Amino acid sequence: MPRQRRVVQGGWLYPGDGTPTKRQQAKFTSTVGPSWAAGVAQDGEYRRTAPTEAVGSIIESGQDAKAEILDKIDMLVSSEEGSVDMDGRLAPVFSLCLVLVAGMYLAGCGPKAVTVDAAKLQLFKALPDLMESQKNPITEAKVSLGRMLYYEPRLSRNHDVSCNSCHDLAQYGVDGQPVSDGHKGQKGTRNSPTVYNAAGHFVQFWDGRAPDVEEQAKGPVMNPVEMAMSSEKQVVAVLKSMPGYVDAFKKAFPEERDPVTYNNMARAIGAFERRLVTPARWDKFLQGDQAALTDQEKTGFNKFMEAGCQACHAGAYLGGEMYQKLGAVKPFPDASDLGREAVTKQESDRMIFKVPSLRNIEKTAPYYHTGKVPTLEAAVKEMAEYQLGKQLKDDEVASIVAYLKTLTGSIPAEYVKQPELPKSTAKTPKPSNT
Repeated sequence: MPRQRRVVQGGWLYPGDGTPTKRQQAKFTSTVGPSWAAGVAQDGEYRRTAPTEAVGSIIESGQDAKAEILDKIDMLVSSEEGSVDMDGRLAPVFSLCLVLVAGMYLAGCGPKAVTVDAAKLQLFKALPDLMESQKNPITEAKVSLGRMLYYEPRLSRNHDVSCNSCHDLAQYGVDGQPVSDGHKGQKGTRNSPTVYNAAGHFVQFWDGRAPDVEEQAKGPVMNPVEMAMSSEKQVVAVLKSMPGYVDAFKKAFPEERDPVTYNNMARAIGAFERRLVTPARWDKFLQGDQAALTDQEKTGFNKFMEAGCQACHAGAYLGGEMYQKLGAVKPFPDASDLGREAVTKQESDRMIFKVPSLRNIEKTAPYYHTGKVPTLEAAVKEMAEYQLGKQLKDDEVASIVAYLKTLTGSIPAEYVKQPELPKSTAKTPKPSNT
């Protein structure tokens, strides 16, 4: 067998008596790879020591595992596996090899960490603690009332649909359906977007027909397909029939003589929604915590930027800041929904929609206004094709998806906990399925 002379500077092979001689000196080799091992050059043989596999797996993983490596060295040095058998002699050389390799790794010879250009991060912002409005200042009393109203099914004609029915706060603000069920099981025409972080968007609804969450809250209540209340007067009659709500409105709007109004209902719901914020690991990364994202996720962000996704998905919400034509580069195959054209009556607004936020995108399938795209991978691939004119490979899609998952935040469980609702009275209008 040909002699193999792979060496690392300074590695000694000790004979049985512990005193090295020139003829008994040898040098060690170490490589980082799936079968990492220490090799001993002796009598033309290159021997591998199996215990090194454990340490090699640590190094190959790219983890910041200094303590783990040092613990492994200590364990192996104290065992018989810390020696290499050479023609019946035990040579305590394995520990030296480990020290050399670990030293190289800790000195920066291991896998290089993925970096993110700080200049690219200037396009993004961490989420705010809340999404304030000068027109509707947040107060605890207003939030408390808004929370009750958000869960209130008696704001619907048949007392069976609430805001939470389509925007389930325990499920990242969605119901998981392509389109939601409304009054008498009627189906909506567009996918229900998440309510989390939505108060920070520049407009509401897919077509932007409401300027803020307060105005948005008024729409579904009297939409004949959704909650189907006949008028503002009917809504107010329901609320005034329950003393618990009357008292809550007085606390929320103490300066008003008659505070139980349709507008105040919407203002209270809006105040509650303005604290529906879900900070994520991405926010920690933006705030300077480099360890908040793994190398795989950082690679995904770099691919996200390289593909051009940030052209629409940037800022604190990675979306929700502009309108965009669906099919900007390549015509989108489903043009049945005209988008903003239905609102503005302008042909130039055909297929124009509000760019959705990517916050919690991992948890809000199915996707697009149609709700017809079932997986995040499919959504990424289609967006690249129709919006950017690019055909992403499967590994590129997987990389971007890994990054997008860092946008999944924490649901504020205590804040969104369903409250006890006021009890109906004899004056409360009865449910109607007509």
